[in-house]
Amino acid sequence: MAAAASVTSLADEVNCPICQGTLREPVTIDCGHNFCRGCLTRYCEVPGPESEEPLSCPLCKEPFRPGSFRPNWQLASVVENIERLSLASALGTEEEHVCQEHGEKIYFFCEEDEAQLCVVCREAGEHRAHTVRFLEDAAGPYREQIQKCLKCLRREREEIQEVQSRENERMQVLLTQVATKRQQVISEFVHLRQFLEEQQRILLAQLEGLDGDILKQQEEFDFLVTGEICRFSALIEELEEKNARPARELLTDIRSTLLRCETRKCRKPEAVSPELGQRIRDFPQQTAPLQREMKMFLEKLCFELDYEPAHLALDPLTSHPKLLLSEDHQQARFSYKWQNSPDNLQRFDRATCVLARDGFTGGRHTWVVSVDLAHGGSCTVGVVSEGVQRKGELRLRPEEGVWAVRLAWGFVSALGSFPTRLALKGQPRQVRVSLDYEVGWVTFANAVTQEHIYTFTASFARKIFPFFGLWGRGSSFSLSS
Repeated sequence: MAAAASVTSLADEVNCPICQGTLREPVTIDCGHNFCRGCLTRYCEVPGPESEEPLSCPLCKEPFRPGSFRPNWQLASVVENIERLSLASALGTEEEHVCQEHGEKIYFFCEEDEAQLCVVCREAGEHRAHTVRFLEDAAGPYREQIQKCLKCLRREREEIQEVQSRENERMQVLLTQVATKRQQVISEFVHLRQFLEEQQRILLAQLEGLDGDILKQQEEFDFLVTGEICRFSALIEELEEKNARPARELLTDIRSTLLRCETRKCRKPEAVSPELGQRIRDFPQQTAPLQREMKMFLEKLCFELDYEPAHLALDPLTSHPKLLLSEDHQQARFSYKWQNSPDNLQRFDRATCVLARDGFTGGRHTWVVSVDLAHGGSCTVGVVSEGVQRKGELRLRPEEGVWAVRLAWGFVSALGSFPTRLALKGQPRQVRVSLDYEVGWVTFANAVTQEHIYTFTASFARKIFPFFGLWGRGSSFSLSS
């Protein structure tokens, strides 16, 4: 009875979840569940409430592709063995556990013919040269084989479930990244829309002012011209009247009359003053801020969609004892007073530097460092290789695995093989560091004006960590993504 119960339990393990019967031509779908090929084919043919919705597993509701059936031959073999054991168990009752040919109780199993035998069958010529065992002895190896198959199948199912869980987590990370980029796009366009509305208001106000000035000058011009025309009309009328008189009257005060006409200078007013004309010609220059903002907007939008914001935290295990870190590990300040920091292999002991807790082995990442050098000092910003020297003197150059720039009071230097002082429009207060691991670029830019500062080109083979250094009382920096 115990053997029959065991076989029944095994048979339950290989039932089809759709038809509840023993699996026939078992196939596996993406989520790892098994079904009869015919049952799953008919399931796929039945349209759902939404015809465009992807098919989902009848058990776990995970989506799967109709053409992704994979025949599970190993499971089919297990089903076949279980059915044979079930048949043997069913024949094991007192009523049926007898040889149909001789009427004797069945005790034996022929390995070659896979036949169950009674004593008479065993002595028959066709089985005499075969390997014949007692039923329980013969079933033992098959039970072991079934257990091994079940163990293997369960392990594979667990592995598939782990892959499913891992891939689902990865998908969630990707969804989060897409949501972040969506918010960045919305934020950038909101900023641009506000700027455009303000620029529109300013430019229209300037054009309205030009309209008013032009109309005002037109009125003044018309007034002056009308006055000149009236005066010339009066002189013409006087001369015509003088000319029409007799000679005696014409010669009376003729010289003074002609003198007044000859010395009368024509005032020629200008319709548009030089100053107004220059203002009209200079108006296109008023759109320069708009052009700059549009260029910065496009560059920043493309950059933020291309690079992944890095959420950094300073690693206190690497921090030099003269650096004071904030509790959230987002800020650092230089102090001449040494901190009570235990020595370890990761900590810098001479260079007043600190690394970020997490590094990168691929991808494109960007972060912003806000620098405060109001009281002097200097700040070094960049990246370093995982194996950078942390004990003794640290040479800040690419040959030592350091790609960085130094910001000091009034100047910025690129720390190449030989330090190079850079000519910039202004002293950056916020520096954006961008790492493209595969291409090998480390780019520095002014995070406020988007002005390019410097780009290192390298070939990375090890993990790369964000790197920071301070020197001088009161110098400090803070992080943001």
